[in-house]
Amino acid sequence: MKVIKTKFKDLYIIKQIKHVDNRGNLRETYRKNIIKWNSLIFDYVTTSKKNVLRGFHFQSKYKQAKFVSVVKGKILDCVIDLRKSSKTFGKSFSIILSDENCLSLYVPESFAHSYYTYTDSIIYYKLSNYYQSKYEDGLLWNDKTLKVKWPNVKAKLSKKDKNLKSFSEFKKTYKYL
Repeated sequence: MKVIKTKFKDLYIIKQIKHVDNRGNLRETYRKNIIKWNSLIFDYVTTSKKNVLRGFHFQSKYKQAKFVSVVKGKILDCVIDLRKSSKTFGKSFSIILSDENCLSLYVPESFAHSYYTYTDSIIYYKLSNYYQSKYEDGLLWNDKTLKVKWPNVKAKLSKKDKNLKSFSEFKKTYKYL
């Protein structure tokens, strides 16, 4: 495994090790002795059909760091830095994660997270805190001030994700995060 820094403090790309032979493959997705900075306690798996867009999601309390990996398929994974004291506050970072490129993303607390699926996909998460619906919130995926370059495709969104906050509403609602 190789940990790659990004221009965002504490946001890392992880290059996984994949072993392939005539039977299939084995991929090492996570090692606590290499990814030492975390306290991940909760795992879950999501499945999404092709052209699904989820997010941007975050929890205002019981914040979650996330380790995101694609078991099968290909996604555009995108995060927004919501740390008001950060040099990269309000900036986005995007990366393609797939079962082919064997990349994962470690997302620190106080980032909003979203992804778009290029194919039917299975996404595996490790999180630092449990899901708390009472504190769930989010940002509109297509807010122009966030300058995210999404694929030019009509994405499938949930009703909830279509009605999330704009970034300017977020800044008014949360004095800090």
